[in-house]
Amino acid sequence: MRRSRYLFILLIIPTLFFSIDTHAQKTKSQLEKEKKENLRKIAEAERILSETADEKKATLGQLQALNQQINARESLIRSIGSEIRILDNEIIDLKIVVSSLQNDLIQLKEEYADQIYSSYKANRGNSKLMFLFSATNFNQLLQRLKYLEQYSDARRLQAEQIEVVTKELNDQRSKVEAKRAEQQLLLNQQVRESRKLARSKKKQSELVAQLTKKERQLRKELENRREANRKLNTLIAKIIEDEARKSSTASTAEAASAAELTKLFESKKNNLTWPVGSGFISAKFGKQPHPVLKRITVVNDGVGIQTEKDSPVRAVFEGEVTLIGTIPGKNNVVVIRHGSYLTVYAQLKNINVKKGQRVRSNDIIGEVYTDRDGISELEFQVYKGTTKLNPENWLAFK
Repeated sequence: MRRSRYLFILLIIPTLFFSIDTHAQKTKSQLEKEKKENLRKIAEAERILSETADEKKATLGQLQALNQQINARESLIRSIGSEIRILDNEIIDLKIVVSSLQNDLIQLKEEYADQIYSSYKANRGNSKLMFLFSATNFNQLLQRLKYLEQYSDARRLQAEQIEVVTKELNDQRSKVEAKRAEQQLLLNQQVRESRKLARSKKKQSELVAQLTKKERQLRKELENRREANRKLNTLIAKIIEDEARKSSTASTAEAASAAELTKLFESKKNNLTWPVGSGFISAKFGKQPHPVLKRITVVNDGVGIQTEKDSPVRAVFEGEVTLIGTIPGKNNVVVIRHGSYLTVYAQLKNINVKKGQRVRSNDIIGEVYTDRDGISELEFQVYKGTTKLNPENWLAFK
């Protein structure tokens, strides 16, 4: 019974840990991927933050970059915490196995000692040869010979089991120590990131306090932005009206081509290439609370993407340039038609395309504009007909 139970344990341990490691490894792999992504976002936000013209001057762009960095670091700390908890569970499982193996080893050694002692008592004053030749008949001799062989095999097997269990026990103990070392590294990283987070939040509070003192200036900037939005909306409305008029007189071939392009654009939902190579969503679509001014709502017709200085701006999909122009407060603007859809790129420093030009996905259409505070923020919009769409629902996850 003891041997059967022991062999069952040895067979089940590798299977148990294979299943635990497979599930845990998948989760840890996902967490490791999240950690790398958050570290990338933190570094990206830090580069963007460092480009402000004067770090002593509080700006909304600084606050947005700092908020992005704080969010990414909080997510990083959560991922590290999840990894630590996974290791906790793995260590607990390993300790259970170690305890079971320790108990098995004690019993195996006790059984082996009993065998040795019994053998000693049985052989004291008697040799194996005397035991064999004192048999009363040939059959008894064969039975005694078989008994001695079985007894010798049992002792050898017991010794082998002790050796294997000792090795397995040492292996499991080594795994426990390795997991503890890995866990300690994560704990140290978590402490470091928590300290950085605390410093960032302190800086965030200081920035908000400084910006709050500039309420009059912020309100003026907000009004200027609203006026620029009205001008851009008027321009886009005219483009949509003109496109609708053209569509009514379009040839069958032109209508079919536009319908095909519309279908292709729609197939790219949640997977459109980003208009800039790096950056983050600094202004979300729709009604949003002002980041500083209390009880003030900002309405965004698209999204703001804060990026690095002189970043090239690219077409998110193939289409035709239907507008290039300049609007006060929006700088240079490019509008590209993709069948029934329009994409709008505002806050450009320069324009590299012409009206009527066909562009492909990732073609450079200009460079992002950087304001006097060192903030480089592209405004990106998506329309279907006259309906404004949330660009975040169209761009690939980043």
